[in-house]
Amino acid sequence: MAEGANATLVGGRRAGTKPSGTPGRRRVHLPLAAVAAVFTVAQLLLVPPSMGLGWDETVYVSQVTSQHPAAFFSAPRSRGVPLLVAPVASWSASTELLRVYLAVLSGLGLYLALRAWRGLFPVRVLATAGAFFATLWVTLFYGPQAMPNYWVAVGALICVGCFVRVLGAGAGGRALWGVASGAALMALMRPADAVWVAVPLLLFALARRRRTPLLALAGGLAAGGLEWVAEAYAWHGGLAERLSRASEIQGGLGWNLAVDDQLRSLGGRGLCRPCTGAMPDLPVVLWWLLLPLVVLLGVAVAVRARRPVPTLLPLACAVTSALPYLFMIGYAAPRFLQPAYALLALPVADALWRLVRDGRGRWRPVLAPLVALAVAGHLAVQTAVLAGTVNRNTDSRQDWTRVARELHRLGVRPPCLVTGHEAIPIGYYAGCSSGETGGNNGNTTAAEITERARRIPVAAVTGPGGTPPGYARDWTPHRVTDLSIRVAPRG
Repeated sequence: MAEGANATLVGGRRAGTKPSGTPGRRRVHLPLAAVAAVFTVAQLLLVPPSMGLGWDETVYVSQVTSQHPAAFFSAPRSRGVPLLVAPVASWSASTELLRVYLAVLSGLGLYLALRAWRGLFPVRVLATAGAFFATLWVTLFYGPQAMPNYWVAVGALICVGCFVRVLGAGAGGRALWGVASGAALMALMRPADAVWVAVPLLLFALARRRRTPLLALAGGLAAGGLEWVAEAYAWHGGLAERLSRASEIQGGLGWNLAVDDQLRSLGGRGLCRPCTGAMPDLPVVLWWLLLPLVVLLGVAVAVRARRPVPTLLPLACAVTSALPYLFMIGYAAPRFLQPAYALLALPVADALWRLVRDGRGRWRPVLAPLVALAVAGHLAVQTAVLAGTVNRNTDSRQDWTRVARELHRLGVRPPCLVTGHEAIPIGYYAGCSSGETGGNNGNTTAAEITERARRIPVAAVTGPGGTPPGYARDWTPHRVTDLSIRVAPRG
């Protein structure tokens, strides 16, 4: 493709070059660094580092810590998060230290992701986009947690931003490495999500016959997903079998309208499965309902400014990344849409600035105060939802701590085994192995549990209203919170 055509793709000038009148490098990066720094501090203030690990976190962290046996690692999971937390979790059992480490790392990730877009949007738009994404309760809550979705979002921003830069003449090897590293980060965290994000980029590169960015993208996806594929053949009977099992665990991928489920989860539900109950109040979901309209305004702004590609490509990637979670699974979790929110933040920020300032840069005396008021209300609602989410999760994790202490009092100490209701997190908190005879995390049998009870302490946990498994009906029962715990007799 000719150089002039390439330049047109990114708004009539070379991507990665500095137009006349652009502020110096320091003035460009300081606002982005400030947003990332405030995001880091906000996480530490609003999400207490002392909050214990969640269910999925115990699975990921247990893979690399020496203080806890490794929990069962089901087919959909990938090793990206264990690698992410290994520098701390491999030698320290401190949850506080891990939270601080992840908060700082997530702030750095946001800064690097925004930097990938420098020169493609005005710096004020990039800073606003970062602030919009960083102030969502789901971003603040999951930023300091050992979970993969935020890092898929960071990888998506880096990959798509550098991809757009490569499309313009003058973009060098750094942009190509950015495409590859962003794709690799996504695939390392969640391979399937990485593919969904990358589909528009792959199609665009093929349509434009851009071999270099295509190879960088494909190479990054392959590098990041290599371990997951190798593990499929080593432990799951092959790639097809692992994909099939992963689909089964997620309820079977197919046509499932989950838009209403995502709306219900916006009230602070970490996992909405099954997703029943009333919808959250209108102020909680209003931003989600208005988001498509604001994005469309951002597209109109980009088209009028003759820089459509930097807006349309992330929009397309956001749509494809959200498709499986809106229309292909039968449950919802707000963190699933984090990559889409991160990519949509760019046209949203572009639209907000056009609402408050006209084409000549003058403030709009009526719209500017209204937008400021709407943003203030949005921040208040997000903060309120975050506070409720933190309180609920803190309470549930304190319950696991109480159950673990009771298990220790009953003599169930490492080496030991916990089975039954919430066996994975309870086992982690107690320092025991966990085993389940069925369900998504089935990794043992009743005979194996009975045999292990002859050698080590074993406890079977039954949830509210449940019945104990047959092999544990003669074991001594105990009540802890609303759970029934049966401890196997010694020997």
